[in-house]
Amino acid sequence: MKDNYREILFSGDEILKLIPQRPPFVFIDKFYMPLADTFFSSLTITPDNPFVKEGSMQESGLFENIAQTAAAGNGYKARVNNAEPPLGFIGAIKKSRLYNLPVSGSTIQTRVKIISELMNAMVAEGEIFQENNILLSCQLNIFLKS
Repeated sequence: MKDNYREILFSGDEILKLIPQRPPFVFIDKFYMPLADTFFSSLTITPDNPFVKEGSMQESGLFENIAQTAAAGNGYKARVNNAEPPLGFIGAIKKSRLYNLPVSGSTIQTRVKIISELMNAMVAEGEIFQENNILLSCQLNIFLKS
């Protein structure tokens, strides 16, 4: 199946094969075919999402969405190599720019590009879009548990 010109590889509960998070703290619902070191996901925001306040997903939920997209990408790469998906932790958020908050009921698309990797650390650039309008961009330092 394709969505937004990319092939959907995992959706719904299948996402749990890629990331360590469990409901209600799962902030991606589709994971798409990656391109090299760039990962893609989407999320339809539900009113019961823990980071929805006054009808909009808060900035902290958007950061978590980017982090989980990176985690799903790393989980996908691990599965391809018959390994367990690694556990990751956000070390720092830099160059953050919030343009708008998505409302409950809407769908966001996320793109995460791994900029550098060294041992157990990586730097990722993330962007969240809604109908081709950017909502948030940032850079994350992520540390993987070995």
